[in-house]
Formats: sequence, structure tokens, C-alpha cells
Amino acid sequence: MSGTKKRKPLVAERRHTSKSGRTTGQSGRTRSGGPGSGGGRKPPRKPQARRTPRRKRNPLVAAITGLFYWIWRIVWGVFWRLGAIAAILIIGISAYVSLTLPPVDDILDGRARGSVTMMDRDGSVYAWRGDQFGGVVTAESVSPNLKNAIIATEDKRFYRHFGVSPRGIASAIRINMREGRGPLEGHGGSTLTQQTAKLLCLGVPYDPTVWKNETEYEADCRRTTLWRKAKEAVYSVAMEMKYSKDEILTIYMNRAYLGEGTRGFEAASQLYFGKSAAEVSPAEGAMLAGLLVAPTRYAPTNNLQRSQDRAATIVTLMEEQGYLTSAEAKDALAHPASLSQAAQQKAGGYFADWVMASGPEFLTRKTTEDVIIRTTLDQRIQRAAEDAMKTVFEEKLKDGSKVQAAIVVMSADGAVRGMVGGRQTKVSGAFNRATQAMRQTGSSFKPFVYAAALDLGNSPLATVEDTPLTINIPGSGPWSPDNYDHKFRGTVTLADALKDSLNIPAVKVAQAVGLDNVRRIASDFGIESDLAQGPALALGASESTLIEMVGAYAGILNGGSSVTPYGLTSLTLQGETEPLMEIETGIGERVIREPAARELTWMMRRVVTGGTGGRAAIEGLEVAGKTGTTQAARDAWFVGFSADYVAGVWMGYDDNTPLTGVTGAGLPAEIWREVMVRVHEGLEPHPLPMLAPAAPEPVQQQPQPSYPGAAPAPAPRQENPVERLLKDILGLN
Repeated sequence: MSGTKKRKPLVAERRHTSKSGRTTGQSGRTRSGGPGSGGGRKPPRKPQARRTPRRKRNPLVAAITGLFYWIWRIVWGVFWRLGAIAAILIIGISAYVSLTLPPVDDILDGRARGSVTMMDRDGSVYAWRGDQFGGVVTAESVSPNLKNAIIATEDKRFYRHFGVSPRGIASAIRINMREGRGPLEGHGGSTLTQQTAKLLCLGVPYDPTVWKNETEYEADCRRTTLWRKAKEAVYSVAMEMKYSKDEILTIYMNRAYLGEGTRGFEAASQLYFGKSAAEVSPAEGAMLAGLLVAPTRYAPTNNLQRSQDRAATIVTLMEEQGYLTSAEAKDALAHPASLSQAAQQKAGGYFADWVMASGPEFLTRKTTEDVIIRTTLDQRIQRAAEDAMKTVFEEKLKDGSKVQAAIVVMSADGAVRGMVGGRQTKVSGAFNRATQAMRQTGSSFKPFVYAAALDLGNSPLATVEDTPLTINIPGSGPWSPDNYDHKFRGTVTLADALKDSLNIPAVKVAQAVGLDNVRRIASDFGIESDLAQGPALALGASESTLIEMVGAYAGILNGGSSVTPYGLTSLTLQGETEPLMEIETGIGERVIREPAARELTWMMRRVVTGGTGGRAAIEGLEVAGKTGTTQAARDAWFVGFSADYVAGVWMGYDDNTPLTGVTGAGLPAEIWREVMVRVHEGLEPHPLPMLAPAAPEPVQQQPQPSYPGAAPAPAPRQENPVERLLKDILGLN
């Protein structure tokens, strides 16, 4: 077996494909794969795919498809070419418009009228009227909490778009269509830049010769027609070319309307929170930003809870967009923004409205300047009046009662210290029953009858007969007045007749001294309405307002001189030091003799100590007054005074429905007492300026014959201090 050759193990050859398509073995020899090369195999032939026969398309379908494709190519070609042309035009027009835009500083304050800021007697701001503009804020100076709230709410892509957001517009159209509205109705998809363009009214200024008023002008600026939206887009792009993003935001923050007459976030922050817009917290910033969608609806002075709910939604948006951490958002939700004390008072309510109405129109209601008005309001007394009415109504009236009341408190010189024009005290621009409601005065008018008698020299102890009386009135027939209790007391003094509010003696005294004389004295004391011509004048058949009656009683307290109620003490333009007008007192000319006024005060004091006004008595404080109840008890009054303050209360229904179980001696007297107790709290009591009578005398009649025109000529009527000052300012004297 030694000759047997040893076999090599079988090992497969390594083969590599060469670039020429041949394979190379271990020995390096090349083996051809072509024919005639006896050393190799033919490569396997690639299997060919089996061809399926092509289906013939329906000629009709092919024609229709081709037609649609041809139309689409034409439409698309036209569309993108027109789009390109439109884009070029928009950019060109926008570039031109951008050259016409004014500097930022010139358009921050866009108000067409000025503002009125009111201060109380101590110099504290308590009310705002007109278009408030608290000053310029910028995107850099304003609180980041407010800036971020605005961006998160109104336009989260503000710093990324070029003024118009096609995505936002498409989304808004889709939402509007889904909700059943027109494509441009409802959601607008406007960017912050577009909203700023609207606030600028696309650069068109207010012209009173074109628009009836600002409301019509602003409505035109907010129109959403297709052509208007196109112009808005051009103007917005122009703004983006002219101004920086922060400058656009600055314009927006200064021109936005935020409720209660505020223009701009600085004015709104000052009004609602009593602080600058640079200092607001996340909760306060969210509440201010929430006003943008509907300023009146979400104003915190209108509905604080609704405003807080809206702010909570914005706080959530700020957290989602990374402007607030979870802890900051949680804290803002746990401690929602609340109103400042001044804002809680509803911008001064009835008193502020009255001051605006009584001041010169061109410096109040239609001012184009920013005005500072110093007033007579005492906020302590104002709160006393509101609290007193609330207390009595809660304790004495049934739930759901619609009876109304009004209160006025003033000093003896006519300076009004507090005013309530209705049961809803936190209002602005509402019907003011203290100054606008003309109502019959009833027996509260009787002091003017006895003032006429005393001024002629009659004593409070002079007597008159309380016996049946019938007067034949021309054109009306016989008239027989009656006392409230239908009883007759025979001979009574003037003091007792007033104390017990007897009707027949009042009519007899009025006739004795002359109806014209009574009418003149009441008018000179400030009762400006048309006074009744017949003998029913003595029983308060004439109408008057509560503020007129309180002013007339103030004339009795101050010794018999006329008084014009006033609330404005000085008016100054903002930034100036010298006032344009000042009022120091409302006291005018003398109406009756001072001794007569002091005697009348003594008589009215007896009304409270032993007469119909007993419920108004205050222990430790001398007060005097008079009750009043009109026919069918449609109106109930109590008007009176201490040595320091005069106050009046009226009660009744707005529709003249008779009161049930209410007279001037009842609830009005009780409200009056509650007011005066609170007003005098902490004050040293002073005695009334009274003069007790010496001895009784018969009633002296008017010396002239009692025929038409025989009464003394009326004294000239006292001119309103405001009118007098305006004449001085305008040079009309």
C-alpha cells in the first residue's frame, strides 16, 4: 500500500467575478464562459417575465379623463400665474403703503375724545368717564405676564408670520362653514397685525363730517366684506414692512378698547386693579387679555365671575404654550384677579353721572381734552347711604319687591356728599331717581308754606282753624281738602299744624299769605319745576326731584338763603396746575329772613320729637325734618337735617304704582335715620340753629288785595354757579 498516492481533501475553489465577466480560480487561470471553451459551463439563462396582454381602456372614459386633466392643467396654470401676479401686486402695493405709514409714536393714542378723571373731596380718584388713556405702554415696558397672555390668546404665531396667516384664515373659514355661517361670519382668522390694522381703521381717521358719530365710524372699521379683508391684508403686510413686531404689538396694546371707556392696557389696568400694566400678575394679565374678545361682556365691573372664568381659560393656554410653569399656572388659578376698591364702586355710580351731566358739556360729555375734576363726594358718606338703604330693605321689604328708593346727602351750602339713585347702587349710566325722577312732593312741600307765613312776621304760635273747607276752583268746581285721618282739630297753632301735617290749615295759611308768595319762595329756594297754580299747591301737588327738595331744605338750615346743589369744585386740564373753573359754595341770595328760617327749623324739629317724623329721631342728636306722602301713596318722602348735613329719601315705584302700607313717616323716615346715624358716627353733635317763638299772634295776611297779579313781584332767580362761571370764562357777561 506504500505505492498508493494520498488524496487531497476536496475543497471548493474560490471564484471571483472579473470585470470582463470571467471567473478566476485559485490558480489564477481565467475560465471563459463563452462557447468553445471546453473548461466551463454556460451561465443559466435568465427567465423572462411572462407578458400579459394590455387591456384596452374604454375610449369614453379615456376621453373624459383626458378632458379633466387638460382642464386641470389650464386652471392650475392660470391659478398659479394669477397667484404669482397677485402676490407681486400685494407686495408692491404694500411696499407703497408702508411708505405712507406714520411713525409709531403718532398713532398710539387714537382717541377721538378725551377723558374725565374724578377725585373725591380728599383727592382720591374714584371715577373715570370718557375715553380713558392711562399713558403709553410698550412691548418692552409692559409686564411679561400681560404680553404673553395677549400672544397666547390672540395670535400664538405672531412672531413667525408676515402679517397674514393663510393657515389661520383657512381654519376660520372651515369652522364658520361647519357651524352654519358664511365663510366670513364669526371667526375671522385675523392675526394680531390684522387686528391692529382694524384698530387703525386701515389708516382712515375719524371725520365727523362723514360719520354721524364714533360708533358708526368704528362699525365701518369692523366690517368683514371680502374687499375689506383684501385691503386689510395689504395694510397688514405694509405694517410688517414698516414696523417691527414689537412696535405692532405696542400699537395694539395702546389702542385696544377694554371696557368701561378704557383705551389701552395701561388705562384698563389702572381702572380695574389700581396699578400699572407693568406690574400685573399672571392672573391679572390673563383677565386683561380676556377682555379683547368682548370688552363689555367680560369687564370685571360687569360680571367679575365671568371675567375670572375667562381668565382661567387664558392661564391654561399660557401654560400649554410654555409661558407659565405648572406651579405658576396653579397659583394663578387658585388666586384669581380681583377688582380695586375704586373699580368695585362701579366708577362712581350715580354721583359721577350727575357731575358729568351738570358740568359744562365741552369739558365733560364731549371733551376732547383729558380733564381732572375735583368733586364734593365723601366716600364715607356715600357708603353710609348705600349701607343704610340696603339694611332697611333687607329687613323690612319682601323678596322680589320692585319698589325703588333714592337718597341725597349734602352740606348746608349745597355740596353734595353722597347720592343713591336706586336700589342697584353698583351701576353706571343708569336712570338716576335722585336727579331725574319728577315726582309729587306731598306734605314735604309744606315747610315752604309756613316759610312764607313766618317771613311776613307771623309767629309759629299764631293760630289757624282746622275746620271743614270748600273752595270753588274756576273750571274745576268745588274742592274740599281733608286731613289724613279725616278729623278736625279746631283752632291749632302753625307749629302744631306742621307737626301733625294737617292739610286744611296748610291750605288756609297758603291762601292767607298768597299762593304767589308761596310759589315765589319755593322757586327761590330751588324748586325749579312748574308749581301748581291752585290751592293744592300747599299740599305738594307739584312735582320736583329729590335733589331739588334737599337743596331747598339746605336753604332753611343755612338761615334762609338759596342753595344750588353742586358736585364739581374745580376742573383742570391734565398736566396743568391752574383750574379752568372753581366753585366754592352753592349759597346764593337770601329768600326769607334769617329769624324766620330759625323759627321754621324749630317747627320742623317738633315734627321729629312729637309729630309724624318720630321714626327719624336720633338719640343724642338734634334733627329736624318733614314727612311727605302723595295722593294714593304713590310717593313717600322724608327730608330733614342736622346742624351739619341735609338728607332726603324718596320711595316709590317707577310706574307710579301705589305703595302698600308705606308713608313718609314709615320706611323713608327709617332709611333717613339709618343714613344720618352712619353719617354722624364719630362726629361731635352740634345743636340746630333754632329760634323758639315768643308769643302767639293771629296770622297776618298778604297786605295786597287778592286778585291776579297783586302779589309781590318774584325776586330774580338765582343763577346756577356753573352757568355763572361759564359766562365768566367765555366772556358772556
